[in-house]
Amino acid sequence: MTIAIPHETFITDRWRTPLATLAGVWAALLVIFSRDVGDLAQIYWNSTTFGHCLFVLPVVGWLIWQRRAEVARLSPAAWWPALALVGAGAGGWFLGDIAGIALFRHIGLVLMLQGAVAALLGPQVGRALLFPLAYLLFLVPFGESLDAPLQVVTRDIAVPLLHLFGVPATTDGVLITTPTGWFEVAEACSGAKFVIAMIAYGALVANVCYVSWARRAAFFAMAMVVPVLANGARAFGTIYAAHLTSVEAATGFDHIVYGWVFFALVMAGVLAIGWRWLDRDPDAAWVDIDRIATTPFRSVHGGIVGGMAIAIAALAYLIGAVVISRTDALPAQLFLPDVPGWSRVGIDSRALWQPSYPTADHRLYARYADPTGHVVDVAVAVYAGQREGHELVAFGQGVLAENDRWVKVMDEAPLENGRVERITTSGAVERLVGTWYRVGDMVTASDNQVKMQTLKAKLLGGRQAGVALHVSAVKGRGADARGSIAAFVAAAGSPARIADTILSGR
Repeated sequence: MTIAIPHETFITDRWRTPLATLAGVWAALLVIFSRDVGDLAQIYWNSTTFGHCLFVLPVVGWLIWQRRAEVARLSPAAWWPALALVGAGAGGWFLGDIAGIALFRHIGLVLMLQGAVAALLGPQVGRALLFPLAYLLFLVPFGESLDAPLQVVTRDIAVPLLHLFGVPATTDGVLITTPTGWFEVAEACSGAKFVIAMIAYGALVANVCYVSWARRAAFFAMAMVVPVLANGARAFGTIYAAHLTSVEAATGFDHIVYGWVFFALVMAGVLAIGWRWLDRDPDAAWVDIDRIATTPFRSVHGGIVGGMAIAIAALAYLIGAVVISRTDALPAQLFLPDVPGWSRVGIDSRALWQPSYPTADHRLYARYADPTGHVVDVAVAVYAGQREGHELVAFGQGVLAENDRWVKVMDEAPLENGRVERITTSGAVERLVGTWYRVGDMVTASDNQVKMQTLKAKLLGGRQAGVALHVSAVKGRGADARGSIAAFVAAAGSPARIADTILSGR
């Protein structure tokens, strides 16, 4: 039997040069931004939250392969207006680099790669490959901000189920207490990692299996909601199993079920629910080539467009390297201030806590007490200037280090425009920690404001140094913890005055 294979399924002469030019531009972009490529690879390989990103490129390759026969009928040609997408990506990368926002850098890199495809192959090919190119955005690690709200949702699902099954349970922030013990709905237990993966999964299935936009939206919504509900049920099951057996047996079982079986079944269940509403004909074409091929455009020389794409990216990188190098000259030694009415006392090792700032230029820590019984711990981290890997606000640093023995219970009411968090260790000792950041001429407790002020200082000049100030007090030992923090800050003048005094070196 002889099978006839259309000539268009192979790479013809008219495709070889544009594809070779595109490969060269992609290679240049990956070399220029090799630091970000390395960071992404490390995140994919080491983070369970973003392990699904390892499958994005194979999925994109499969999506393109599905469309190969239709796309091969098009004539690729360079199209200079798509350089605007390359420029937008370069600008996003530049802003992310100088502000220390990895999300912006990663999105910027992906946008440059996407823009290079449209610029070198033309708008017709770009439209034909629109979904595969858009799917490249799932190479960007995003969604960590879902942890905190999903911790609350998981708690609010698990506790009523415990009550329904006759297990007395009380909550305190993200802690659930039962007669068996106390359980933390930690960030790793929030279900965010699976919701993030399910967003990518839902988008893929919605495109591949459905034509109706209403059905696509319904499946996508289900793909996000079902794992949230399932995670709440999983948390309930873990605590209930501990109630019936032991904490050690339940948590060990939970890790196996959660990681390898439970959510695999949830993923299969989501697909099974949506199966009966599939409306895509398996034999239907993926791309309406006849309509796309009529799109007029003016082509230009591919080498010129490719060179311009590389030049735009290189310019963003070089300007970023110059701007981000700005720092302030700090005194060789910095000191915590003398505060009227307060004196230094010895550190109490029974409830020792220190924030984590491993890359800070200076770290200061001391305990203060006043005659009325107020006792606070003061921790300060100082940066002469911020850059990637050397910044005030970053993952795994601040009040709590990654895998810290202290855990966050909840946010308390703000104090002196500062953020107040309640943390605990083993459920036995609790602290209140007040946090302020001094960046440029602003004092803020907002991580986002720190990034924006850093960006402003880098672009416009001015003070580059950044200070993180933490004032903490143990609850239940002597004076009221919140009152102790407020009394110290008032006696010192203000968080801004404390930071400026430290930076002066006096």
